[in-house]
Amino acid sequence: MFTGIITDVGRVAEVEKRGDTRFVIETAFDTASIAIGASVAHNGCCLTVVEKEAGRYVVEASAETLSKTTLGEWKVGTAVNLEQSMRLGDEIGGHLVYGHVDGLATVVERRPEGDSVRFTFELPAALARFVAPKGSVAIDGVSLTVNEVGPTLDGKSQFGVNIIAHTQSCTTFQTLSPGHRVNFEADMLARYVARLTETRPQPQAIPA
Repeated sequence: MFTGIITDVGRVAEVEKRGDTRFVIETAFDTASIAIGASVAHNGCCLTVVEKEAGRYVVEASAETLSKTTLGEWKVGTAVNLEQSMRLGDEIGGHLVYGHVDGLATVVERRPEGDSVRFTFELPAALARFVAPKGSVAIDGVSLTVNEVGPTLDGKSQFGVNIIAHTQSCTTFQTLSPGHRVNFEADMLARYVARLTETRPQPQAIPA
């Protein structure tokens, strides 16, 4: 489990395609303190550390993960938002993030707004019901508050967020531009509320 507060921007150092795809990640983390088997969020996707050495570690991603996230687009040099899993007693500076990507969103607009940058994202209509004004979402692992939600048109919906200067400088948001795809995770509360409010067929009476 994570909080959506990025603590390092790592770099993909190696990509090796086997049965699964193996990524070597360079990081400023003290890798001596990261246990083999530990979970680390990579652009919002929870991956398991399988090997490590000073300044770098190895994770593996299945074909399913590559197809459902932006990890299939990674190459040597790709910058990656990193967050180690939270520990009992840690401050939850963002919101509870699980590292389970729901789908992909696309940047459709980036424009200055004061000292911040306003981003507008487009996502499939099937995910729109999980997004509400002033609600929480995770974009590439970053905990964000939704400013506004647009209507659903042609199977797509849009929503906007503001990225303050600090977040821009400490995450990969500084490099995002229209056309970039990002990993989207809905707030867990929104998932369960949507599930509970789904229309279900009424039970049929058993004939006497």
